[in-house]
Order: sequence, then structure tokens, then C-alpha cells
Amino acid sequence: MASSLSSLLLPFGSSFARSLSSPTHQSAFGDKIHSLNIRCSNLEFKVNYLRTGEYNDGLNLKRREMIGMVLGVAGTFIDSFDAKTAGLPPEDKPRICDDACEKELENVPMVTTESGLQYKDIKVGDGPSPPVGFQVAANYVAMVPSGQIFDSSLEKGQLYIFRVGAGQVIKGLDEGILTMKAGGKRRFYIPGPLAFPKGLTSAPGRPRVAPNSPVVFDVSLEYIPGLELDEE
Repeated sequence: MASSLSSLLLPFGSSFARSLSSPTHQSAFGDKIHSLNIRCSNLEFKVNYLRTGEYNDGLNLKRREMIGMVLGVAGTFIDSFDAKTAGLPPEDKPRICDDACEKELENVPMVTTESGLQYKDIKVGDGPSPPVGFQVAANYVAMVPSGQIFDSSLEKGQLYIFRVGAGQVIKGLDEGILTMKAGGKRRFYIPGPLAFPKGLTSAPGRPRVAPNSPVVFDVSLEYIPGLELDEE
């Protein structure tokens, strides 16, 4: 739960950069282009344009038609790229609290701590609570207040393991998970000072989190490595 994206839960936030590069030409469609290659999956278009303004592949295309073809193929490629990097649609993303859970949660009393952290128990666990400094294994779904997900262990398919109360995650989670019991599920409403002081930049499929803005975390405390074995 901590920002590469596994470090998203750390207080320092994260940055994400993506660059696309392509060969540099003196002019996009000028006379100095000798050839233009466009690749999309296994399909390749190649148009050779001579300084004289003729096409040497026998393609009887006008410059305007060539430009339209280039832009059309490039647009299709970009749309496909964005669709793949945007992740699943919101309705298809795995959640700890589904629609039925959301309705039930409306009737669950809100708990507010002295720090300003608020939470609702989706399910109270029947295992032990983690002592400070112990490792815990948890699933989480992190959202902005509107409900848009910006990080999720469920999407990654991997439990997040960290030492609770040791500053390895944001303050709101460090405080809130200490009072959970193994097997339990809880929704945290984390105020800005206990979340990401520097915020999180936006990325494909991930909304921006403004500095010191509130966030919402659904957490499922799966088990406490070592402790549960001792309890058996």
C-alpha cells in the first residue's frame, strides 16, 4: 500500500512520468521526408515520398489523403494505448466493499478518533489485533472521496505486508489498523494531515491526489504473520 505504486501508502507521495518517443524528421510531411513508416501491431504501412512530389510505390495518393491515413492510423494506435494503460472500468475493478456492502455501511456508526481519523467497520474480525511493530498482511483499495480508485492491492493480486505503527504507511493507516482484528474489514476516512502531505500525481487510470487532501481506504486485515501461529 506504499508509491511506485507499492509505495503509495508512504507519506512522501509519488511522481509518475511517461514519455513516448519517435524518430525525428526535419518536417512532418515536407519535401525532405524520403519515407514514412507506421507500425500498428503486425501491420506496417510504408509510404515513400520523393523530393519531386511523386510516390515511388505506385500509390496514387494525394498528399491530403496520405496525411489522413497517417493521422487515422496514429489515432487508432494512441486510443488503443490509452485504453490498455487506463486499467479496468470503475464498475469492473475488484473492491473490498461491493454495492450491497455500501448500502449496509450507511447504517454502520462512524467512529472518530482524537487525531481526526474516522472509520466504519465493514466486518469485525475474530483474530488478534496487531501489536506495534508487528508485520501485517492486508488487502486495500485506496480512493479519493468521490470513490475513484487510485491504488489497489486487489488489482495487483498481491497482499501488502508491512510493519504497522512503524511509519511504513501513511499516518491514518498506521493508527487505524492497530485497532483492527485479523479477519476484519474496515473503511477509513483519512483527513489530509494523516494522508499524503505532498499529494500524488495523476497517471493513466489514476486520479490526482492533492496535497493534504482527504482519502478513503478500504482495508481487509488478512492475517498477522507469526502471531496467529502462536495463537493456535
